[in-house]
Amino acid sequence: MALHFELVTPSSLVRSEDVHMVVVPGSEGEFGVLEGHAPFMSTIRDGAVQVWKTEGAEPESIEVRGGFAEVGENGLTVLAEHVDG
Repeated sequence: MALHFELVTPSSLVRSEDVHMVVVPGSEGEFGVLEGHAPFMSTIRDGAVQVWKTEGAEPESIEVRGGFAEVGENGLTVLAEHVDG
């Protein structure tokens, strides 16, 4: 089973893929999301979103600035104000 992950900015869809796990820099602290996570919404702070494509893989870091994260029935969506790179 996989978690559907989307990373979006105001100007584009940066990522849309199925992954194992994502760790998001929430404004109240980092939080990890796996398939089946309960619905959740949080503001995010500047920092790195870490993406594990498969279990046991090395994480990929994506620098983001500001925004929101939403976990729902369709997976995790990160709406970032800006993505570096």
